[in-house]
Amino acid sequence: MGARAGAAKAAGALEDDDEAGEAGGVVGGLRQKLRTQRRLRMVALVSLAAVVLLVLPAFFGLRSAGNDPVFSSLNSLDVPSWAAEQVDDQSSGSRWCFIDCTFRERIAQSEKPFKETTQAYTSALSAAGWQPWKVAECPEQPVSPEDGTYSCWKRDEFTLDLWVRLPECEVDQIAAQDPAAVPAEGTTPADPKNCTGSTVSIKVQNAIVDTRGKQPDPQESPLVGETPDPVLSNDPLLEPTPSAS
Repeated sequence: MGARAGAAKAAGALEDDDEAGEAGGVVGGLRQKLRTQRRLRMVALVSLAAVVLLVLPAFFGLRSAGNDPVFSSLNSLDVPSWAAEQVDDQSSGSRWCFIDCTFRERIAQSEKPFKETTQAYTSALSAAGWQPWKVAECPEQPVSPEDGTYSCWKRDEFTLDLWVRLPECEVDQIAAQDPAAVPAEGTTPADPKNCTGSTVSIKVQNAIVDTRGKQPDPQESPLVGETPDPVLSNDPLLEPTPSAS
């Protein structure tokens, strides 16, 4: 009887240990699952923060850099299609004027002579709110009325230079007639019959960096103020030596 009772007690103890082990395994599994969920939640939050702080600003920055508002406004000018062919845009500097402000230049080709092309562009600029700007150094070098027209404009914080001139092929023909001009190797002379139209050059820059029409900064005057009081010192070394009696 004693042996049976001992065996039964031992079996009950083993069953209790198994139940405790199963319960501990369930609790451990729940804890592991909670840790995994917590880690996934943390990874999701870090990824979302990276998207908000890094990816989105970079995306919108590249998007704004690709869509220059100045070139967009030039595209919206109401000029005939024949006056804006083979458009080539170039820019340099920083739009936020970091170190250097942005300098924009557009070169386009027109099918008609420079006088008609100039009239088309001046009308479009006036309609878009640009105001003629009569200022010295516009142009920096005189332009012959037979070679083209040059005018300057202002709107908001920008200045614009409009230069409509003879087509490049005709300029090459004029240079070829100059005995001092030496044609480059591999170039063919332009055909006068096919040389028509004009070339349009538009330059836009921030008015804050355009020095034309601005008075030079006056030189700084010397400091003017009250004469400072003499500094008195009690240093005995600065007192005269008494004469011998």
